[in-house]
Amino acid sequence: MTGDVPGAILAFMTPANHPDKVHLRAFTEADLAFLDRLCTDPDALGEFEWPGFGDPRARRKRWEIDGYISAESAAVAIARADDTAIGIATWKPRGFPSGVTYEIGVGVLPEHRGQGVGTVAQRLLVDYLFGRTTANRIEALTNGGNLGEQKALERLGFRREGVMHGRSFYHGEYVDVLVYGLLRSEHCPGTP
Repeated sequence: MTGDVPGAILAFMTPANHPDKVHLRAFTEADLAFLDRLCTDPDALGEFEWPGFGDPRARRKRWEIDGYISAESAAVAIARADDTAIGIATWKPRGFPSGVTYEIGVGVLPEHRGQGVGTVAQRLLVDYLFGRTTANRIEALTNGGNLGEQKALERLGFRREGVMHGRSFYHGEYVDVLVYGLLRSEHCPGTP
């Protein structure tokens, strides 16, 4: 990716028909407290995403290295109209050759869940990846118990493609992970 990508992300990922809702943008230094919270607050990413305590500086270090934009993995802020970061949207290449498939994910702070923020953020991210990359396929993995995420993906046109039994360990037990996919030919930009 080129050095001007963060600006391109900001411009492309702002919903023209809902500028008062949320948009995606590159992380800035002002977001470091938000990124720290993702490492120190078990509720920040939600019950299905908390990996456990880790280095509270890890996300800060990543931001200092590449601003979270690299060919190996990328993340941007999910931001309110006033530009406050309220979540994180991620993508990384999968499959072969690199750039044909991307795996996406979102995490929204607890005080902003249940308002459709995650669905809008995923729609913006899918529109961006199909509009600005060579992606032919976008996929998402979700815990079998995460019904909200499953519904959001289905609203965006993703199809449930399979179950990976016992793939994750969650609250003391092994749980299934569901695979969802969306092809470029199936994508309708701006789908709710």
